[in-house]
Amino acid sequence: MKNIYKILAALIAILIVSCNADDVENRPVITEGIAPVLLTPQSNFNIVLENANATSLATTFVWNEAHYEGTETVINYTIEVAKAGTDFKNPTIASVTTATFKSFTVEELNAVALNAGLTSFVEGKLDVRIRSTVGAVNALPQTSNFYTITVTPYPAWPNWGIIGSATAATTGGDGWTADADLNYNSASKKYSITMDLAAGEIKFRLDDDWATNYGDNGSDGTLDAGGTNIPIVTTGNYTIVVDFTAKTYTVTKNY
Repeated sequence: MKNIYKILAALIAILIVSCNADDVENRPVITEGIAPVLLTPQSNFNIVLENANATSLATTFVWNEAHYEGTETVINYTIEVAKAGTDFKNPTIASVTTATFKSFTVEELNAVALNAGLTSFVEGKLDVRIRSTVGAVNALPQTSNFYTITVTPYPAWPNWGIIGSATAATTGGDGWTADADLNYNSASKKYSITMDLAAGEIKFRLDDDWATNYGDNGSDGTLDAGGTNIPIVTTGNYTIVVDFTAKTYTVTKNY
């Protein structure tokens, strides 16, 4: 009886090996075929992004599907974005999808532009392309053509500015019409600016509007909502640092 069991076990083992060999031999091989073709946006695309339109449609990326030779499988598409002229050495991944299009709101495209290294309020150029891969391991990449689009992003953080008669030399007019934008430091979470100021007054306001503004009622370095104008006593070059979380600020005369 034991010998019979041994013979049966041996036969089963032979059958398993044979089947596995057949599976490997007959398994279809997937190879590259035709790369995706990016259709839009093209190099004539130019947009100035504004926070007020954050939820509006900015653009839709559309491309022709990629093709692979062999058995049918899921094709993944990655939208890659990089600063123009960098040859996609460090691309930003804007989106991954199995569709052949992807719409971006103003807010979404703004985040992509900033992540790719563009500067807020400055017109910049981005190279955009599509990369296709197959399977869970993203194998057999195929890369589309690319276009260079023009984008002017806005800050992803609140846009605070300085305004007042003391800023007239920089902002023009009497100084109360246009803001000078404060620079944001993502490490310290503070805003700052170094600029020439005349003897006069300043205030801080959000998004170039008076709906949210700060002054200083006690001239004690503490911000007050809608507070008194902050005096600048003498003309000179100043560095101003503002912490809108702690509601504090400093005005330091450089020369």
